[in-house]
Amino acid sequence: MKINDISLPLKGKCHCGSVKFEIRTNIHGLRRCNCSMCCRKGFVMGTALIDELVITSGKEFLNTYKWNTKIAEHYFCKVCGINTHHKRRSDPNQYGYNIGCIEGFEMSWIENAPFVDNTKMSLIDNFKD
Repeated sequence: MKINDISLPLKGKCHCGSVKFEIRTNIHGLRRCNCSMCCRKGFVMGTALIDELVITSGKEFLNTYKWNTKIAEHYFCKVCGINTHHKRRSDPNQYGYNIGCIEGFEMSWIENAPFVDNTKMSLIDNFKD
């Protein structure tokens, strides 16, 4: 199987399976981010418009983390802690989703996901003591 062989909708879930979602677009926009939040998580994200990501079950298990400007919303499972997706501050009409949560996706398919430099997005410098 190859990346283009995964059929729509893409099905995703957190580690424990409490949160399940669908992506209703092809895999595209793979990237890593180096903002103070994402550099700590370290996962590769795909891109979906707000209406292309649908939580199909387990919405009650999602928790949200907001900080700084409170525009970005980082969603994670309350049970296993896996970050499933986030609403982007750089474009609130998009979600970034954790590509590792997509069923059938193999991490070896990622040869080089570019970094998006978002170090200047923070109004707070988290790296100072």
